[in-house]
Amino acid sequence: MVTAATRGITRPRYPRSHSRELLIHTRPAARGLFDVRVRWHTDRVKISKLIGAAAVVAIAVGLSACAAPTPVIAPVTMDANDLQGATVDLVVGQVLNINTGDLAVDSYSGEVADPAIAEFVKGYEEGGATYNPGVKALAEGSTEVVMSNSDGGIQDLTFTVEVGK
Repeated sequence: MVTAATRGITRPRYPRSHSRELLIHTRPAARGLFDVRVRWHTDRVKISKLIGAAAVVAIAVGLSACAAPTPVIAPVTMDANDLQGATVDLVVGQVLNINTGDLAVDSYSGEVADPAIAEFVKGYEEGGATYNPGVKALAEGSTEVVMSNSDGGIQDLTFTVEVGK
């Protein structure tokens, strides 16, 4: 019968330092007896600190996911032809996206009567992408916007932007 004692394996020893050691005796054919020691450390204090730190990190990550998200305000899209004499209602931070149709997006310029309430954003093309002109709501109030086209022959567009909360 083959036992641990006959195979040259001694029982684990548990020294006071909480290290555990397993001693294995091996006997190669042409050489003398030598030891192979496998040692692992079980310091209870270090393990508990590691578990505590992992718990703190997990809680911090979990709570950061619970933070109130910043609301996304969808833009209002209108055709330039529909803006003449219209009143457009926006909220602070919202954008009026103006579809110019067949006309070049960078051919429009705009003036806002009260730049504290809204600002005109010129259209442009960049890297194959087209960005329409628009009006961005900055603060509560009402203001008039006049858009003109540099290509000429097109009358100015005048409309009102009312910005609420």
